[in-house]
Amino acid sequence: MMLEKACGGLVCGVDEAGRGPWAGPVSAAAVILDPRRMPKGLNDSKALTARQREALEPEIMDKAVAYAVAYASVAEIFELNILHATGLAMRRAVEALSPAPVHALVDGNYAFKLPCAVKTVVKGDALSCSIAAASILAKVARDRLMLQMDLDYPGYGFASHKGYHAEIHVQALRTLGPCPEHRMTWAPVRLAMEGKAPMLASSALDEE
Repeated sequence: MMLEKACGGLVCGVDEAGRGPWAGPVSAAAVILDPRRMPKGLNDSKALTARQREALEPEIMDKAVAYAVAYASVAEIFELNILHATGLAMRRAVEALSPAPVHALVDGNYAFKLPCAVKTVVKGDALSCSIAAASILAKVARDRLMLQMDLDYPGYGFASHKGYHAEIHVQALRTLGPCPEHRMTWAPVRLAMEGKAPMLASSALDEE
């Protein structure tokens, strides 16, 4: 909690999940941890298994001073672009915290406009316990939403790949075309709408 202590006052960690997928919303979480009641096993969500993240979620929620998860929809991603939609989801998460934080530690190097002072931390999910906790909540919440999306839009394999690049996803776009939850400005989706083969090589943020 050294980064948090250096800021002073109530500090939240903020992180997102789902900037790169071809489908679904982007999620963000904000967490204020209690240094006297720290969840055990906090780490960057990408370094944990799905089972480990799911086990940590209720412990983080139980021990945190405050936490919130928020989203920006596919329509908002289309309107704002993925960077600003991510900032919108983060702002919604921070605004939902009670008590309100004085500082936010945000993973990455982009200082989104939030309702408190912002400090960016590159690779923050590995350096800040608060950011790590936020990364876990954001990831688990979005994965759970993608499981429901798999039921709503069968055939795309959302339950397995969560909207990211995967061969089953490529094949589904070829045969079924995009569903309403696909990000229409992503190159693979756009090519599928034009009747062309989607990109196979990248799930990067290649929207215009």
